Amino acid sequence: MSTQTMITITEKAAQKVHEFLEAENDPELQALRVAVQGGGCSGFQYALGFDTGPQDGDEVIEAHGVKVLVDPFSMPYLNGADIDFVDGLNGTGFSITNPNTVAGCGCGTSFQLKEGEEEGAEQGEALTASAGGCSSCASH
Repeated sequence: MSTQTMITITEKAAQKVHEFLEAENDPELQALRVAVQGGGCSGFQYALGFDTGPQDGDEVIEAHGVKVLVDPFSMPYLNGADIDFVDGLNGTGFSITNPNTVAGCGCGTSFQLKEGEEEGAEQGEALTASAGGCSSCASH
């Protein structure tokens, strides 16, 4: 397990992860996997899902009783990110605030990263991007 905390998860988000894992009713699933994938109207999007445990090279962060797994490709792009769970007028779901983004689509489902972004690089203004989908992206 790493000593570096590159991702944080709020207590509210951790509570929701516990609730969703319990609802899955699969004792094999024990962790939340967070990844950055190509796609979306702004170039990248987040992928969140449950996993049985870490794979070779994964970063493992534990907070509020939740294991968060991040693959080696996604690690530099998620450095300093915060995972929260929001329940409001703009939707309900997990929200990721990431200081490594420079732009996002209007609905918040995809984002652009700083060019030449490398781990430890100076961080810009944080933008929030949702980890959920939005039908308005289809119109971009």
